[in-house]
Amino acid sequence: MRNFPSSPRSAHAHRNIRAPGAAGRRSALRARHHRLGAAAGLAPRRSRCSRGFVHGLLAALLVASVSTSPPLTAQTTRHYDLLIRGGRILDGTGNPWFRADIGVRDGRIVALGMLTGATADRVVDATGRYVSPGFIDIHSHADDGGSGRRASIRNDSTHRKAAPNVVSQGATTVVVNQDGRSPWPIAEQRATLERQGVGPNVMLMVGHGTVRRMAMGDDFRRAATSGETARMAALVRQALEEGAVGISAGLEYVPGRWSTTDELVALVAELAPYDGVYISHERAEGADPMWYLPSQHEGTPPTLQDAVAETIEIGRRTGVRVVASHIKAKGVGYWGQSASAIEMIQQARDEGVRVWADQYPYPTSGTDGRTVLIPRWALDDEDAASAADARPPADMLEIRLRDPETAALIRSDITHEIGRRGGVNRIVVFEHPNEEYVGKNLGEIAAERGENPIETAIALQLEGDRTRPGGGRFRSFSMSEDDVENYAGQPWVATASDGGIAWPGDGPVHPRFYGTFPRKIRHYALNVGALSLESAIRAQTSLPARIMGLTDRGEIREGYWADLVVFDLETITDQATFEQPHQHSAGIDHVLVNGEFVVDEGRIVMALPGKVLVPRNGGRPTS
Repeated sequence: MRNFPSSPRSAHAHRNIRAPGAAGRRSALRARHHRLGAAAGLAPRRSRCSRGFVHGLLAALLVASVSTSPPLTAQTTRHYDLLIRGGRILDGTGNPWFRADIGVRDGRIVALGMLTGATADRVVDATGRYVSPGFIDIHSHADDGGSGRRASIRNDSTHRKAAPNVVSQGATTVVVNQDGRSPWPIAEQRATLERQGVGPNVMLMVGHGTVRRMAMGDDFRRAATSGETARMAALVRQALEEGAVGISAGLEYVPGRWSTTDELVALVAELAPYDGVYISHERAEGADPMWYLPSQHEGTPPTLQDAVAETIEIGRRTGVRVVASHIKAKGVGYWGQSASAIEMIQQARDEGVRVWADQYPYPTSGTDGRTVLIPRWALDDEDAASAADARPPADMLEIRLRDPETAALIRSDITHEIGRRGGVNRIVVFEHPNEEYVGKNLGEIAAERGENPIETAIALQLEGDRTRPGGGRFRSFSMSEDDVENYAGQPWVATASDGGIAWPGDGPVHPRFYGTFPRKIRHYALNVGALSLESAIRAQTSLPARIMGLTDRGEIREGYWADLVVFDLETITDQATFEQPHQHSAGIDHVLVNGEFVVDEGRIVMALPGKVLVPRNGGRPTS
């Protein structure tokens, strides 16, 4: 079954462009008249008489031209719905900023330059501020059909569908239905979003896991037959025709982990006629997948390198754009392996494979926030007739520790999980009945208790909340900052949140739900210097637009939709923390979606101007 084995930054500085004077206009007219004469078969003569005739003709034409052209003031006093004046434009391409005004009409950028004398229904003074394209979140869980209605943008509640935690960090487009999960049918999801309205724009993927379950039912713990693969392919085509822009996969999850590379190639090939994209949560993000435990699984598990190689192979065999999503190097024993993954992807790109990656700018993952060091098989009551009848996890652990052989396996799996989660000094207690432990890491608690950290992990369960796996809430920091910075510096790595919709009162969430895009700017560009400011903006604007096939978003350019962010470079920063995650980012003055404010003077206005963005061909094959 297991058969898996950008655009460059411009070097040209911006120049000041001045309006031509009278001499320049006369020179341009002369050139024009020579071109007209040449087109009529008239060669210029050099006699004085001829020159006099030509000069007279030029004078007459100049008068006629001036008299029939609109006056200069009429050209520069055009009226707009919105005029953003005097901002420092970071246009999304990676070029340095330049000063310009932006004129917006009917939701689009219709003028870009020094619009002296122009008027507008609303004028925003952006002096001292930077203006960038709206940020495009290429991997969002704002909706995926699996996170529940409360966390979904597909919701009649305004503070869900307006996505305040998303737009407040400058994100104006989210790509949803990730990790192989999507509701079905896509047409119904699309219709619901269009009926209810949304804050940001939304792009819909179709989940590989969704179509796999539909084709295979509950019998999915195996390779698919040719008939089942054909059924999946038909479902993918249906989703594409209903407005999906590509396929997402969750190959570390159920049911995707039992799929083969050949199955994925067959499905991803369906995207080619539609110019779709494949985004994959790969099979492993470190030395092994999350589901792997030494005591429970035989054979050699797939590694990060295996997973990256598979994504590249899918891209090579299909010719489709492919993305290694939220790329990382997870586990203390795997730190530094970003270098080999980067080398693999760069080599494939050099060979012409259309492969990209995305990342969230944090050294801790979503599953790190649900760290349980004790294996679930040691905590579950498998004999219980129902969940209500199940004995508490601590009771089951005590029973299994009584058997020496079982106890040895439990301790072996705990050791493995500690390493996978970053080591004893990077596993932190956030909630526990013993409040003296809160805020301390596993190594510190073990030292205080004078015992091995493995025994401390067991004690935290037995002495903590006996009904809760692990005994409390723990977060690990499983990634090295060096690897995060290394990925961030690659020109083919887009920024993504891997977050969803959040509202105060929802309980703990990853800070990325609120702070992803400002953090990439503040921490990784300005503070650490892993990439330039211009590159950080490009990584969350024109780069994801290119990956997703968007041709009129992701840059500040005339004719493009006015998805815009106005921010203060001195103060822009993420404020969400792991202790207090429900905090909006600072330094963002205005955010516009399709020319309408969703953040205005720093205030979230709960507007719903977003659109469901469907492929340019409207869901029809391009060939």
